Amino acid sequence: MRALIPVAGVGTRLRPHTYTLPKVLLNVGGKPIVGHIVDKLSNIGIRNISVVVGYMGDMVEEYLQTNYKANFKFIYQEERLGLGHATYVALSQDGNDEPLLIILGDTVFDVDLSPLLKSEFSSIGVKRVEDPRRFGVAETAGDKVTKLIEKPDHPTSNLAVVGLYYIKSPKKLLAALQELIDKNIKTKGEYQLTDALQMMLDRGEVITFFEIDGWYDCGKPETLLATNRYLLKKTKHFKKRDDVVIIPPVYIADSAKISNSVIGPNATIDSDVTVVDSLIRDSIIGSGASIQNALLEGSIVGQNAQLKGSFKRVNAGDSTEIDFS
Repeated sequence: MRALIPVAGVGTRLRPHTYTLPKVLLNVGGKPIVGHIVDKLSNIGIRNISVVVGYMGDMVEEYLQTNYKANFKFIYQEERLGLGHATYVALSQDGNDEPLLIILGDTVFDVDLSPLLKSEFSSIGVKRVEDPRRFGVAETAGDKVTKLIEKPDHPTSNLAVVGLYYIKSPKKLLAALQELIDKNIKTKGEYQLTDALQMMLDRGEVITFFEIDGWYDCGKPETLLATNRYLLKKTKHFKKRDDVVIIPPVYIADSAKISNSVIGPNATIDSDVTVVDSLIRDSIIGSGASIQNALLEGSIVGQNAQLKGSFKRVNAGDSTEIDFS
């Protein structure tokens, strides 16, 4: 099996951070989002990974090649025309019909993927949600998918398609995507992977589904922080320091310099961060940032940002300098 990770999106909902850093390189729970995904793939033995890049793709490429020994293939998507288009661009450059696992680059999953290695049919991950209107929705019968609808105004199911797809025959998916593009079939202005999968269903393809409880979105500041809280319960990392009170769960890089401060709970402190006379909880502090005389909660501070002052809630991008005094 091989894997495909589309990461070409701009990440507009996470600005100002994504002005200078691709969304998938934002730190959550001690490492970039895409790092958690590649770890999952490595754990089940997947080494051949295609990555569809676009916006600041060279940074994604550098991070992955520096930190992982997988066989990466980087594919540039010139026009961002939807997940279906990103998948088409990748598959059209590869005639391999080996089973494919597609994982969206802005989500973190807590699910055992190993059963997919033995699956007889294509299969998609779903989660029960209260409002499925902003997702693809799956209608099912037994253990099989009967219909897929992208972002329906009046959903008939609460099973949201959450961005994890096992494709038994990528050539069949490529044929469906090719037809969407040739006939310019778009939904919500984009070529949708959901529409191509529905076309496969119409042609008799069997697609099963599996439910996922541990699905964590990283697409907005509030969901990024929620995912950070979850991951810290499983990946906490810190060493004791003089004059520092640490309230787990936290992730504190060994290279961080902290004095006379309280860190946690639910705080991620990246490498080379300086924290002085401050309290930081439920926050993510990017590498190289400097925090002085501050009380931060529910905050995301970008790389090399400098903050001085009193209690605030901030969303400060990379290289920002803020003085609250």
